[in-house]
Amino acid sequence: MELWNSTLGNDFTLTQILLFVVFLIIYLLTLCGNFLIIVLIHIDSRLHTPMYFFLKNLSFTDLCFSTTVIPQMLFHLLVMRKTISFAGCSIQMIFFLVAGCTESSLLAVMSYDRYVAVCKPLHYSTLMTQRVCVQLVIGSWASGAIVSLVDTIFTLCLSYHGQNIINHYFCEPPALLKLASEETYKAEMAILAMGIVILLGPVSLILFSYWNITSTVIRIQSGEGRLKAFSTCGSHLIVVVFFYGSTIFTYMRPNSKKINEGDKVISVFYSVITSMMNPFIYSLRNKEVKEAFRKAFGR
Repeated sequence: MELWNSTLGNDFTLTQILLFVVFLIIYLLTLCGNFLIIVLIHIDSRLHTPMYFFLKNLSFTDLCFSTTVIPQMLFHLLVMRKTISFAGCSIQMIFFLVAGCTESSLLAVMSYDRYVAVCKPLHYSTLMTQRVCVQLVIGSWASGAIVSLVDTIFTLCLSYHGQNIINHYFCEPPALLKLASEETYKAEMAILAMGIVILLGPVSLILFSYWNITSTVIRIQSGEGRLKAFSTCGSHLIVVVFFYGSTIFTYMRPNSKKINEGDKVISVFYSVITSMMNPFIYSLRNKEVKEAFRKAFGR
């Protein structure tokens, strides 16, 4: 089976040990934080609302997202020969893309939920029924699967010859395209088109939602009412900026034959940091989640 080299350094150095410890801590925080959110929402009846239903699915997506990338990275930081099979690289890329694209759709769905809650509060219970919420989540996973399938097919159908040294810490389309031994224009255009669908499409919905939310909040005369309305959306906006900012930078620009260190740092934000931050952003800024935590584990 063809082996692909992953260049995270050739020598087992103190730097690698430090990186291993840092990413291990990040991974453990990601697992604990997202799993805790899922458990709290499941056991506390006060959190059985559309907003928390979407949040639970987002946490599950983050668990899948980080587990696809970090364990392999940790393993490579501990061994001298850093290789991954073609099949292993393909599987990692598929699951990474499915989780990432699904998260993109879920964030847009959550912005729509906040739009209905703030702008159409009297119709919220009729618009955001349990059936509608389930359909929105299924649609998010379906869109993620379709986009990832297209990206994967166009990426893996290219010819790869030579040493195939991946100058990256995991397998994703932009990194693999740089190794192709044939013209990658069609693959780049396909990935760009899918990026427009799964990134710019959700971003447009989010901008539309928050434009209407802002217009509605401005008309609220009570300062306390404005603060409450904005607080329901603040956590979501923080997550959106981190996730979409880094992914659009990576997937919505012309392909280059070189990956610099800045590109790798940007990739860390959407593949590692965002998944860790999500539960802490939502829980630390959310009174209901904190109350559920106190109820479950005592004061």
